[in-house]
Amino acid sequence: MNTSAILCPMVALAWWTIAIFMLIPYRRLNPSLNKGVRLADYIAGEPDELPSYVSLPNRNIINLFEVPVLYYVSCTILFITGSVNNLVVGLAWGYFGLRIVHSLIHVTYNNVTHRATVFGLSAVVLVVLMVEMTRAVSTL
Repeated sequence: MNTSAILCPMVALAWWTIAIFMLIPYRRLNPSLNKGVRLADYIAGEPDELPSYVSLPNRNIINLFEVPVLYYVSCTILFITGSVNNLVVGLAWGYFGLRIVHSLIHVTYNNVTHRATVFGLSAVVLVVLMVEMTRAVSTL
């Protein structure tokens, strides 16, 4: 198997993070122009009077910089150790897909039950990926 196959879902998740990052100013622009919210109102974070659809992309970007760091580390170590196989590539794509679904739920209708379910599934996938990473490192 081509070990570089694991890089594709990593790059895809990085680009998804950029897409969510770009959603932040897009969602902030309308309230800032039309609802009297000033840039100074963002000094301490999101103003309380903003509708949730404005603040949710910012909260989601925080999520994309928390747990996924373990994903990037695991995939990178699997790549460096030459331990990439069909299972880990499938897990990497699965994690990517679940994070996309999580973000879409978060920044659209934001049903906490749906979001938590997808997050939990992504956590299981990540744990299995980390087990594979641990196996790879322990055989060095």
